[in-house]
Amino acid sequence: MKIDLLTLFPAMANGVLAESILGRAQRAGLVEIRVHQIRDYAKDKHHTVDDRPFGGGPGMVMKAEPLVDAIEHLRGEGEDRAHVIYVTPEGARLDQAKVVQLGREHRHLLLISGHYEGIDERVREGWIDEEISVGDYVLSNGTLPALTLIDAMVRLIPGVLGNDDSASGDSFGEEGLLEGPQYTRPEEFRGRKVPEILLSGHHAEIGKWQKSQALARTRERRGDLLGDKKQAGFTLPKEKKI
Repeated sequence: MKIDLLTLFPAMANGVLAESILGRAQRAGLVEIRVHQIRDYAKDKHHTVDDRPFGGGPGMVMKAEPLVDAIEHLRGEGEDRAHVIYVTPEGARLDQAKVVQLGREHRHLLLISGHYEGIDERVREGWIDEEISVGDYVLSNGTLPALTLIDAMVRLIPGVLGNDDSASGDSFGEEGLLEGPQYTRPEEFRGRKVPEILLSGHHAEIGKWQKSQALARTRERRGDLLGDKKQAGFTLPKEKKI
């Protein structure tokens, strides 16, 4: 997979991309991530990328010319043509299903990180394939949300996590559930013990317990995720009586 990120803050992006799983995945050749400074595509001597909005109003708007020049330069053609995503609070909300879909359907992504009051609407009309939001809140710029999307996608690439089952067992994994409780040594900490079933060595029973805990946690904290899982054959744990 190849990912290009257009941003006004490449140092912010490069710092994150060099660390941990993202850094290792790139060094292993499992993904190619390139960060580009939008100002490099501005043609005036001041590298201007924003201007006042027509019609008045506060703030500045990112200009069309540098963005379109950058997109057309980086997008590519044919089978390698990038799917262009603008990261914005106005986009469709990102979830794990969308992350999986993007990874399956596209080999090359070009992410646009906005700033100020957003980008000129004409760029959205003519050069953006999809708009994505990471949540109903506003950040100072789109670099952090773009990095969130990159991280979510890269960890699904085979070989990135070492154990491919790690991703499928996460919250919002293949079954769309929150992850259940996890424990490690010591077996007892300040009077709190690890559940006996996890120490039993009975893997089938442990699997059932983990599924039950995941379902219970999902119903308690994110009941909206369960949807029609009863009809799909899931056995939901009984409600706790208080």
